[in-house]
Amino acid sequence: MMPQVHDPVTQDSHDPRDIPILTEEAEKNAANPAPLDVEAVHAALVTETLNLADSLLHRAAKEIEAALFERVLDQLRAQLPELVDRVLRGRAAHAAADPETDI
Repeated sequence: MMPQVHDPVTQDSHDPRDIPILTEEAEKNAANPAPLDVEAVHAALVTETLNLADSLLHRAAKEIEAALFERVLDQLRAQLPELVDRVLRGRAAHAAADPETDI
């Protein structure tokens, strides 16, 4: 009698056609479903929903802040030259009217 040799390659190899089909597995599990802890599922859903909402709100707030910052900078770039010009002309006119005053 010849001793049996353990060959891990042939023993553990699987036929690629022997893949379980999802519907078969679902039908097997449908016969005896696992008990559902409704309170745990509810708590998990609430926690995950709040985490998602928090993340989305923080991202939205950062995007809004960036957009407002850019808008303020654009307005400053557009209005600053006129503001400087207006102040300088006003000071020059005031200095021309009263030569004794320092600019």
